[in-house]
Amino acid sequence: QVQLVESGGGLVQAGGSLRLSCTAYRSLFSPNTMGWYRQAPGKQRELVAIITRGRTTTYADSVKGRFTISRDNAKNTVYLEMNSLKPEDTAVYYCHAENAIGNNYWGQGTQVTVSS
Repeated sequence: QVQLVESGGGLVQAGGSLRLSCTAYRSLFSPNTMGWYRQAPGKQRELVAIITRGRTTTYADSVKGRFTISRDNAKNTVYLEMNSLKPEDTAVYYCHAENAIGNNYWGQGTQVTVSS
């Protein structure tokens, strides 16, 4: 079973920065796409950013220019650098990984709270 372990959430003031990390643990697991989704209270889970193994990236319009996703394939780790944070970025952030045959895996979630 693949385990995704997230870290880096927390409380920050508006305009501040946070960096999330997520590592996929499983021998010989080589994820194709890795990324981040978020879910705010009372809202559906939404895509934040994803990155392919070849480092092609996709961002939600709401975070373009503020968030940067990157990955270290050797470590099966994906990062999300979040700058100029806004209160509306407050949510539980979930790491996601998908392998080459379409199996999906999720992390347990990490809380990001942005105070105004």
